[in-house]
Amino acid sequence: MDNQSIVEAFIAAINSNKKAAIMDFFAGNACYHNIPLTERHGKHEIWQELSQLSSNASNIDWKITAIACNQGGQVLTERRDRFEVNGKQADFKVMGIFELTDGKITHWRDYFDVKTCMSQL
Repeated sequence: MDNQSIVEAFIAAINSNKKAAIMDFFAGNACYHNIPLTERHGKHEIWQELSQLSSNASNIDWKITAIACNQGGQVLTERRDRFEVNGKQADFKVMGIFELTDGKITHWRDYFDVKTCMSQL
């Protein structure tokens, strides 16, 4: 599977909200930086961050609106992320950069406007 297909499958796993399916995409030493929040290192810390969404949100629906790959193993995504928390819907734009090595995500950075997200919740 090429890197773009891996990232598309990862987003599908996020939408399924199943821990094992999500975490299988990461290398053991992966880094996740949900900018401007704290950078997370390793699968345990990454799941600590993602579990906040997983356990508190329902109807997770991330849609890729644009995607591009380069020869260096990076996949850039523009997304529209939607989810519901306590009956309130959040809908906001995200720019994500995924770096992959040997079919695993080694570094993931998401850029979004926290105020836009939090004001909806």
